[in-house]
Amino acid sequence: MHLAIYLPLVVPLCAAAGARPIASRLPPQIATWLLTAAAVALAALSTAVLGLLACTALLRVPLVATLGHMSVQVARHNDPASLSAAVASAALLAVAIAAAGRFAWRRARALVSAARHARCLPGSGQVVVVPDGSADAYAVPGWPGRIVVTAGMLDALEPDERRVLLAHERAHARSHHYLFTALTYLAAAANPLLRPVAAAVTYTVERWADETAARDCGDRRLAARAIGKAALASAARAVPGRPPASALGIAGPFLMRGATRLRGVTWLPGLARRGRATRLGRALGLGGAGPVPRRVAALLAPPPRVRPLLVAAVAAVVLVSSAAALDAARDLHTVVELAQTRVFTGRS
Repeated sequence: MHLAIYLPLVVPLCAAAGARPIASRLPPQIATWLLTAAAVALAALSTAVLGLLACTALLRVPLVATLGHMSVQVARHNDPASLSAAVASAALLAVAIAAAGRFAWRRARALVSAARHARCLPGSGQVVVVPDGSADAYAVPGWPGRIVVTAGMLDALEPDERRVLLAHERAHARSHHYLFTALTYLAAAANPLLRPVAAAVTYTVERWADETAARDCGDRRLAARAIGKAALASAARAVPGRPPASALGIAGPFLMRGATRLRGVTWLPGLARRGRATRLGRALGLGGAGPVPRRVAALLAPPPRVRPLLVAAVAAVVLVSSAAALDAARDLHTVVELAQTRVFTGRS
């Protein structure tokens, strides 16, 4: 094995650095699919490489070498990975598997809770209007999903703006956007370097719903105005303590505790002041302007177009990581075969 084996462990930094430009410059539907696929692939490859490095530590254990009919001396001589690196990789692999398993379990429970919440909603239609003075609207995940809108939110919007709101939430439910965020945050749980990618997908699914609503309503300026008014109304009339299902659809796991889903925008109680919100956005890789102003500005501009170079760059990053992981697996297989051959020929 050579130093290329470590590439899949550092390549996610490139994806993290490019997550925001991709989210901002590509059509949101394409950006969502691209970033989600890249995050899942890079997390899987980095986890696989940690497993390969951990295997090199096992090859040095005499009992394992005996059971595998291998020569420990040959394995050590042909494996350039140090014992300390192999042991550290084994520890990181255990942490990654535990973190991903914990996230998967919590998200599965949340999905079951959301399904139960959807079944308990009154009426048989997709849209449910709740007689509540707070301004709130959210899509409950499921097949099909339900859309909950409070009377306070409807009072805050004009009739044409309500059409934008419902079109936005229908896009979330129809396209199952919570699956994209679930996959990317699962990848980020396995590899924390991918957290900016997961945060970017949280933004792109909102942009995807925004563009769908603007297309359905035929007026981008109307969509931008509706998003801005809904955000202001939800901030002014926010009531904490919504059920977990309301925070499920497109929020990441670190936003699910103490968060209130408002019109497809996640607002964090206690972070309303501009300075703290800006610092949070920077920590998530979203930079200076908050998500809502960026979404409004995007709707006031022409729709983004496909940029083949950006797509090719993401594909190249994944391919480089894949090639390095495959080469490492091949090298490990060669070391094992060589160690076994020396034992079978009577040489140690």
